[in-house]
Amino acid sequence: MANQPIFILPEGTERYSKRDALRMNITAAKVLAGIVRTTLGPKGMDKMLVNGMGDITITNDGATIMREMDIAQPAARMLVETAKKQEEIVGDGTTSVVVIAGELLAKAEELLEDGIATSVVVKGFRNATAKAVEILNEIAIDADDKETLQKVAVTAMSGKGSDYAKEHLAGLVVDAALRIEEDGESDIDNINIQRVSGDSVEDSFLAEGIVIDKSPLSKNMPESVEDAKIAIMKYPIELKDINTSTKIDITSPDQFAAFLDNEEEMIKDLVNQIVESGANVLFCQKGIDDLAEHYLKKAGIMAFKRVKKSDMERIEKATGAKLVTDIEDLSEDKLGHAGKVYLKKLFDHKLTFIEECENPKASSIVLRGSTRYVTEQIARALDDALGVVAATIEEGKVLIGGGACEIDLIKELRDYGESVSGREQLAILKYAEALEVIPRTLIENAGLDTINLIADLKAAHEDSNAIGINVFTGEVVDMKDAGVIEPLRVKVQALQSAGEAAEMILRIDDMIAARNALNSTGADESGNDNSGMPPMPPGGMGGMGGMPPMM
Repeated sequence: MANQPIFILPEGTERYSKRDALRMNITAAKVLAGIVRTTLGPKGMDKMLVNGMGDITITNDGATIMREMDIAQPAARMLVETAKKQEEIVGDGTTSVVVIAGELLAKAEELLEDGIATSVVVKGFRNATAKAVEILNEIAIDADDKETLQKVAVTAMSGKGSDYAKEHLAGLVVDAALRIEEDGESDIDNINIQRVSGDSVEDSFLAEGIVIDKSPLSKNMPESVEDAKIAIMKYPIELKDINTSTKIDITSPDQFAAFLDNEEEMIKDLVNQIVESGANVLFCQKGIDDLAEHYLKKAGIMAFKRVKKSDMERIEKATGAKLVTDIEDLSEDKLGHAGKVYLKKLFDHKLTFIEECENPKASSIVLRGSTRYVTEQIARALDDALGVVAATIEEGKVLIGGGACEIDLIKELRDYGESVSGREQLAILKYAEALEVIPRTLIENAGLDTINLIADLKAAHEDSNAIGINVFTGEVVDMKDAGVIEPLRVKVQALQSAGEAAEMILRIDDMIAARNALNSTGADESGNDNSGMPPMPPGGMGGMGGMPPMM
């Protein structure tokens, strides 16, 4: 019995232990970082993503690329989730998170091959991240004027398909964010981007109020209302469906006529309650019956049905209206006000504008573009710009971009690493090396001389910490004068997220998964991987490329 194998896992379960598991996960992270790395910076390239339905997405936005890719390898999926969280928290920096995490893991792999324990590497990286955040807070500069916000927005949109109109679009973003600012905070959920294909991007504009993608119920309803008194309701203006088990006995035509008359009276009563409140514009989140539409039209009320929840919230913020969930609660004090509500046709698209609100805390940007693909791409750039402008308004601190702050970090972290004793010093120094990936990638994506420019950049930082790379001219210049500015919050969040993701992956020394589970996420029955990652090696994890042999 001494040589008899003992099985504690179900048949078909795959297990990868220690060095195999670690190397597999690090390789996955490096592959993912390699995919998105070419999109970084003003000279980054685009990716074309085609889904199973044949729909095409063209973008260099890291969050969109990772959201659309069907990634199967577990460690790579963890990185994707980290990038998504970066997008949710600060609105930008998703590509940087993945690129930095991938480089940290590559440097960690070098340390592990040199015999450094995983726990030492993890501790060194954790301390280096904390020190890096401390350094960033020290070198950050104040941002308390509109001009700086404009520069932040322009920097965020650079290289995202909007370069020829980024100054104009940045102005719209800053004006929209400042308009909805409350107590030093700017909730970008209160700004919607309404895409309209046709004309050029330069024709985009910031609406004076809210724009919704809806038309009134009937062509015979008013298409413009002055001095609008607006009711917003989450209550159907229609009869509730009769329960299927309900039985109604009708024995004569008179009873049937009375039944219909009763239904009509109920609808008329609902409309009368709206009329009596004084409302002349109605936005309903639920349905509106055809008969109710008739009575609303007779009353001269401009009505909309099936309005999106997000639009209802913005209307509430812009006009001061109170959402009514029971029609019995509708009264004059629940109504919002706007100078005018009107229907307008842009190209072949009908939109409703709610304007001249007294103190709007919601706004709309109408984005124009020649095609749907153009407007979709620029809308993503605007989303990023709104996120970074809001972060700057709330925190009031920015950093010099163009690789300048990363070079500062490398210099300071090397000094810090040399002050630390033991093997942990090696991990801190490797962390500093890893941060060089950002300026190096900016240079590579611009097709410039990496070695000489990195050397020039480091030399120039002996005199000024504002020197960065102008990827358009191939020179090292003062990035503050060039207007390349990034929010402190985005950079801090990116370093923290990348550090935590790298640590999480480094601490995994065992992977156990059912074979069926792996196949269902990435490979088909023939063994072909459809995950978007390189093909799975024999016995490997779904979605991973060929692994090097075990050392």
